[in-house]
Amino acid sequence: MQNPTRVNPSPDNEDALKRSRRLMEIAKGAALAVREPLLQAFRSNIDVDYKVDLHDVVTIHDKRAEVTIRAYILEHEPNSAIMGEEGGQTGSGDIQWYVDPIDGTANFARGLAFWCVSIAAVIGGEVVAGAIFDPVSGMMFTADLAGADLNDRPLRSRAVAEEAHATLITGYPVARDFRLDGREIALANMGELVETFSTLRRPGSAALSIAHVAAGWVDAAAGFGVNAWDVAAATLILKNAGGRYEPLTLGKVPAGAADFLCPGYVATGEGAHYPTLERVARSICENRVARAAA
Repeated sequence: MQNPTRVNPSPDNEDALKRSRRLMEIAKGAALAVREPLLQAFRSNIDVDYKVDLHDVVTIHDKRAEVTIRAYILEHEPNSAIMGEEGGQTGSGDIQWYVDPIDGTANFARGLAFWCVSIAAVIGGEVVAGAIFDPVSGMMFTADLAGADLNDRPLRSRAVAEEAHATLITGYPVARDFRLDGREIALANMGELVETFSTLRRPGSAALSIAHVAAGWVDAAAGFGVNAWDVAAATLILKNAGGRYEPLTLGKVPAGAADFLCPGYVATGEGAHYPTLERVARSICENRVARAAA
């Protein structure tokens, strides 16, 4: 599960790698800066607000954590622009950060221990560093341009070869998917995945789900309504651990858009061959692309 994956850079790439590692350390430090206040709030009496609808939860702790993370990043790298889930875009630096202070807020608010902090650095449209931190377990998933680690030990993905024996994590379908795909179609898609995979789970954090695929603890993850701050760090961690990330535009972004900007994805561990998952996911994508075009 954890085998060395780090590569030795060529002299031409050495400067880029040093910068990548420095940004990764900043991401780690920013995530650790909010660990104690988030753990103190977790499983306490938390007031919940809602954003788009009753399925889109936010708390004061999301907002406070994002403020702390922004301040930490700007202190350590002033040449930054930051896109956060709660505060939107600020700054105009060359390094673009994507920050989700709590990915899995509904879990956090109810006391379910499956949530994380996700932070990624992007330069020239490429994710060059990322950190996903699970404060409850103390697990820190990180990646720079040379590899991926879990608590500073090299990370290697692996998956069961056949989907009939595999475990899939997905949030699909939610109420939004009923509206976009139709209830009957969405439930039929869900039913096919339930019948095909040995185990299907809905834990509620895209970033942490993909990190678990990167660690080899689950075999695949899929999502159809994510944002850049949810998955930017996870894409680099998974790929550098040997996994595969297939982005899905869903008719929301142009074909060829950067992986982390696409609102859908299929993430699989190394060695996976899951034709049913790929077919269902691509069907959802194609139908939404057609609907958007119409």
